Amino acid sequence: MSEAGKSTGARETTVHSGYSGPDKPEWKDYSRCIRCGLCLNQCPTYRELGVEMDSPRGRIYQMVQVEEGRLPLGKSFVRHIDLCLDCRACETACPSGVEYGKLVEAARAQIEQNWRRPWRERWLRHLAFHYLLPRPASLKLAAFFLRCYQASGLQAMARRSGLLAQFPRLAEIELLAPPIESPSFFPQIGKVFPARGEQRYRVAFHAGCIANVAFARLQEATIRVLQANGCEVIVPWGQICCGALHVHAGLRPLARELARKNVEAFAGEPVDAIVTNAAGCGSTLKEYNDLLSHDPVWAEKAGTFASQMRDVTEFLAEIGLTQKMHTLPVAVTYQDSCHLLHGQKVRGQPRKLLEAIPGLRLVEMPLSDLCCGSAGIYNITQAKLAMQLLQNKMAAANSTGADIIATANPGCILQLRAGVRRYGTGQRVLHVVELLDQACEIV
Repeated sequence: MSEAGKSTGARETTVHSGYSGPDKPEWKDYSRCIRCGLCLNQCPTYRELGVEMDSPRGRIYQMVQVEEGRLPLGKSFVRHIDLCLDCRACETACPSGVEYGKLVEAARAQIEQNWRRPWRERWLRHLAFHYLLPRPASLKLAAFFLRCYQASGLQAMARRSGLLAQFPRLAEIELLAPPIESPSFFPQIGKVFPARGEQRYRVAFHAGCIANVAFARLQEATIRVLQANGCEVIVPWGQICCGALHVHAGLRPLARELARKNVEAFAGEPVDAIVTNAAGCGSTLKEYNDLLSHDPVWAEKAGTFASQMRDVTEFLAEIGLTQKMHTLPVAVTYQDSCHLLHGQKVRGQPRKLLEAIPGLRLVEMPLSDLCCGSAGIYNITQAKLAMQLLQNKMAAANSTGADIIATANPGCILQLRAGVRRYGTGQRVLHVVELLDQACEIV
């Protein structure tokens, strides 16, 4: 691998040609691309920017060029790969079965190994990925300070006063901050929740990380809906952040550490399925077998774990709803979560569940399969483009006249709620299981 030093202002950056190490794009994967271009119109960044190098086809071309030493792994390559949402809509469109998600995540792993990011970005990424997401104590502390900001009136004052408008970048991040719900879901980890009525199934619930402080009520609703449909629910002790954001960011060694801990935590529980209510997490959890495929100790266990994973909407549609429901007279439109639709190929099941609710009218959203701009932390790292995508999504949602926007991923919920606040459109944004919970008759 050749190297050439290159000065970039106040810091030195090394530009690399070729790939190294185990985590790299594989020729067998990108050689499937026949350059037909059917992916272009499905790619959110290409639709917005119209730049070939910011399309799946263009990014694969660049990966090949770096592999062959024709293009340095430098600033231009990093910029185009970073702009990818990793929404995987191109996979749904691709007639050749290119697994683009694997390619872009491997390319990002190479960037992490060989490219030195600006110090501020390095510091923030290290803080988030190493100290915040994998550590419940750190999440609880961060949630405490954020709740103080929200509950003390400081948030309302900052928004009313126009102070945030003086700092546009900070204002965009603040708009995305989740309302911290108390009490958190963390105390429920390690507990068993019995089925209501006849027990039909025994399931384990992967609760994740941020959702335990930002979506505690969603977590509880998920448990109640599973119970109401004849499931005993266990929430295994020792589970941790799934590592999805780490995989998307190219931090595969750390993602593997988290994967091993989760596989171990769930290994001792004989269950019919492991469920999650987070589409982004579920996609990675289902791919633990790939993440740990070269680990002789954990590969088989990871395969067993992955084979048991189900999104909660997928599982409920599979077993059939038995909960008694009252009428819910609302108009609902559904936004497909990218990693549920494109990553897990789950499309009809959430709609089937919504249509089963008496009185609920489901109105299809135009282009519901296009990304809302959340994409993990994309709406923070690439805020401008994320807001463009959100604007498009809110226009599509508004065109339906629906009272509620339903989706199946907490990250999408945060993004869409930010859109409602930003544009004053007034819809409620809820997870599919929250609507099932609202319709459920307690017997």
